[in-house]
Amino acid sequence: MFDRRLILCFDWVLLLSVLLLAGAGILNLYSATANWSAGGTPVYLKQLVWLAGGVGIALLVCVFDYRHLEYLSPYGYGATVLMLLFVLFAGKTSMGATRWIALGPINIQPSEVMKITIILVMARFFSARAHPQGFHLRELKVPLVLLALPALMVMKQPDLGTAMLIIFITGTMTLFAGLEQRSLIKLGLLGLSGIVGGWFLLHDYQKERIRTFLNPERDPLGSGYHIIQSKIAVGSGGFAGKGFMDGTQSQLSFLPERHTDFAFSVFAEEWGFLGCLLLLLGYLFLIIWGLYVARRASDRFGMFLAIGVTAMIFWHIVVNLGMVIGLMPVVGVPLPLFSYGGTSMITTMIGVGLLLNVSMRRFVF
Repeated sequence: MFDRRLILCFDWVLLLSVLLLAGAGILNLYSATANWSAGGTPVYLKQLVWLAGGVGIALLVCVFDYRHLEYLSPYGYGATVLMLLFVLFAGKTSMGATRWIALGPINIQPSEVMKITIILVMARFFSARAHPQGFHLRELKVPLVLLALPALMVMKQPDLGTAMLIIFITGTMTLFAGLEQRSLIKLGLLGLSGIVGGWFLLHDYQKERIRTFLNPERDPLGSGYHIIQSKIAVGSGGFAGKGFMDGTQSQLSFLPERHTDFAFSVFAEEWGFLGCLLLLLGYLFLIIWGLYVARRASDRFGMFLAIGVTAMIFWHIVVNLGMVIGLMPVVGVPLPLFSYGGTSMITTMIGVGLLLNVSMRRFVF
């Protein structure tokens, strides 16, 4: 029998918040690419299509009970690891990176799929175990192995940004599950040693990005050009901005990648501090609402699922904003619902669909 409460409890607030942020992103893309003379479908219309498809997928995710994913998550994780393995040996290479599986006109990026599957498998692990005093390090062997395998393969592609996000998502879910104090200290020391040792595993262009982050002016016309122009665009917006489609850095093409990684820089120049404040408040509301969904979940798996999705969106926002204002190295992480990209949009909307699913079934036992 169909439960009428599933319709009555649909989370319209969450869906409307997502649509408002995505709508602002499409409007920003229209401005960022207004002076492009290339033929074909405009970028903002493509993004609109991806958004429509993403909303459809999010609603489709709501149809089935999310609790079935608890039992299916190991199979999804295994399939995604196999796809990452396939990418390493026979993946499609573009701009020096091998990250895609080509299926005719469609390119699948398994590292994006892994963001969702790592959330599912970690939610399954932590929901089945409760430690009031926190997990000991020896009890985290399974999640550490589950994390290390895909993270290393994604770094090998190379895709440092996505590998960082997978680690951040898992770390957030682990902290939420609780860590014993000594284990927390040990993990912190392990992370610091990994950062130091990881320097020698980075590719030359990744090392150059870090050097540029520390001193962009060392190569202002080369590796430091992106971040310098981005900071100029953000700063020149002032308090109220230059106005829609009146930003000089974007409209005069000084700002590179202004429709993808640096979409926020375009917005900051045109709408200034006030516009950025409203946008960040919108993202803050989305994060808080995600935590609210986790708090109201009817079971532990749903709670950890909502925490994982919220962490995914949160870290995307933090890394992208830190990147465009010079607080973090440029690692190619898009701003969710704002930067152009079909893969990013679909991944985010799958996460939104999972949040809607958990929220709808908060009264189902």
